[in-house]
Amino acid sequence: MTIGDHLREWGGLPAYTFPDPEKDAENQAAAVRSLPAADSVAWRIAVDSYEAPESWEDAFARFLDTVDPGAVRAIIVGSWTDAYENRPDGAIEAIVAAREQLPALRAVFVGDIIGEECEISWINQGEVTRLLEAFPALEELGVRGGERLEFTTVRHESLRKLTVEAGGLPVTVVRGVAASELPALVDLELWLGTSEYGGDSDVDDLAPILSGDRLPSLKRLALRNSEIQDVICAAVASAPVVARLDELDLSMGVLTDDGVAALLGGQPLTHLTSLDLHHNYVSSELGARLTDTLTAAGVELNLAVDDADEDEDDDGSVWRFVAVGE
Repeated sequence: MTIGDHLREWGGLPAYTFPDPEKDAENQAAAVRSLPAADSVAWRIAVDSYEAPESWEDAFARFLDTVDPGAVRAIIVGSWTDAYENRPDGAIEAIVAAREQLPALRAVFVGDIIGEECEISWINQGEVTRLLEAFPALEELGVRGGERLEFTTVRHESLRKLTVEAGGLPVTVVRGVAASELPALVDLELWLGTSEYGGDSDVDDLAPILSGDRLPSLKRLALRNSEIQDVICAAVASAPVVARLDELDLSMGVLTDDGVAALLGGQPLTHLTSLDLHHNYVSSELGARLTDTLTAAGVELNLAVDDADEDEDDDGSVWRFVAVGE
């Protein structure tokens, strides 16, 4: 599966793409007059993926000159030119440099790029923690793409939601997130991916997250899109943080009966409001056992198979795939 749609919302606001410059001055003036209020949308700023007529930084400067930057609450960084080889360092630095102009900014997403622009595992990323350092009041940070992504250990008092989407998440990123002090974080979502696309972390790297010691406010934990989903389930089955969660998401990965059996044999999950396991390779027997256990307690369970796919070699070896790889 590839990502085919841009974000529809971020920071609790509907996404709105800041318009490209118009050749006709009259049309350009009309486009500016029709723009929504600066604080009513999440502004998506993007340029063409290939041979863009302006740089992302120039588009952002035009944005700051057009809207009231003091009221802007959410920014979505869309495509920058040649994301398959260029990092968004210029975009990140431009936002950081404008921090005095953006006092109301509370949500940033870096890399709202769909498959036809650049596949997720080809997206080059940058040092996204620069945004956390520059905006101490930031509440939501999202990132798509794991290639050359940097997430240094930070302490941030305000961040409530952190999402990192990747076909393969580098171990340095997982360890950076796990070692960070995020006392206000309510929602953590990591797409761990596969080793084929750079996902080289293992379950031990998740231990600080699963202990919950640095995440006292966490209510939703999503460890998704992993080729080691069964091993993660085994760790989650006894993880202290689970007792504090409302929502647990272990979807989009290579989840089999072994993972479900670990969940059934571990700590009770009946306190959850939801457990998401969609895209899985679970048998109907184990699925029924889990369903009977959780739905009787009122837990919303998603066991949809979706597009889970597997191949069999001539020697009988079975290959199973995560939901989002390349």
